[in-house]
Amino acid sequence: MSLASWFRWNEPPNRISQRNPTEMVVETLMMELSWQMKQAEKQQRERENEYRKIKTGVDYGWLVSYPKQSYDISPGERLQLEDMCTKIHPSYCGPVILRFRQVVAEYEPEAQEVSRLFRSVLQEAAEKIKEEEEAKKLAKQWNTKNRTSLSLTTFKSRSRISPFISDIKTISEDVERGTQPNRRVWSMPEFRNTKDF
Repeated sequence: MSLASWFRWNEPPNRISQRNPTEMVVETLMMELSWQMKQAEKQQRERENEYRKIKTGVDYGWLVSYPKQSYDISPGERLQLEDMCTKIHPSYCGPVILRFRQVVAEYEPEAQEVSRLFRSVLQEAAEKIKEEEEAKKLAKQWNTKNRTSLSLTTFKSRSRISPFISDIKTISEDVERGTQPNRRVWSMPEFRNTKDF
């Protein structure tokens, strides 16, 4: 037994999480869902108390005790929501939470409706992620196509058309000399590389 292993018990445990980012996203989003459900229950109770106070004219809020059990989603629905959360990229976790809070504040749902709002926000985010991935694929394809066309333009720019150079042979010169013209069409300009200049 080495001395280093003897002192290892005194070292603080590593605080860096060994979980993968997807698990952390799922846990964070599901914690936000449960917190929003509790807040919705609390607001619902406050609305009921206000209604009773208005109806009876007396505040018995100090007498009321609330049950410890609160609304919770079914295990099947929880698994579906967790599965949807796995499709959310870690960089979208914060924006999804902000959007969910915005929707909850806008609609002021009851506890039973919160999970449906959460589902709709997750679907919206998943669609947005999918659209952005498709846009990236198209941009990548476009950039690849542009690279090939750019290489052709750089090739074309290396060769120059020189229609007025003095050593260009014409048909009239061949006729004057009485030689047979080459197969080349003489009305076409001659192409030369820029290296020749």
